[in-house]
Amino acid sequence: MPTTLPVPVVFRLPEGWSPADPDKVGAPGVAFAALYPELDDGFRASITIDGEYRPDVASLAEIADESVQRMRELADSVEVVDRAEVGSPDAPGLTQVMRFSAQAGGARRDLVQVQAYLAMLDVNTPNKRAVIRVALTATAAQTDAVIGDFQEFLGTVRPDTGAES
Repeated sequence: MPTTLPVPVVFRLPEGWSPADPDKVGAPGVAFAALYPELDDGFRASITIDGEYRPDVASLAEIADESVQRMRELADSVEVVDRAEVGSPDAPGLTQVMRFSAQAGGARRDLVQVQAYLAMLDVNTPNKRAVIRVALTATAAQTDAVIGDFQEFLGTVRPDTGAES
């Protein structure tokens, strides 16, 4: 069953991507999932969004480390190949890229997951912090074809303030 995000967000899917039921595409526990229209050797790239309140003082790097640990419980040969802090003090973020091997679609596959962590602070209560994770998962061979779409998608993710633009 899809979960809800700690703060509402709005975004725009890149052309060709379509929303999918997270449970039906093997992404339980996420609030949103979308699939790329083209298969790569039986695997369809996906974008997922999940998040949680993080009132603790864990840095985004520590939160990203937690994701790596969870991935190691599910996959083999997990390797963080890139990590960078992004954003500003008012809107901090972090990106990381992991390569791993996992059973997916009935076969063992070499996959890449690009994760972006976005911290959203409550302006009225600074210790009320939500962290949203947006992830692209694709085969190693398909990553170059979909990374631009993922970057485009990330550029549209923002808190939903209820104001129309």
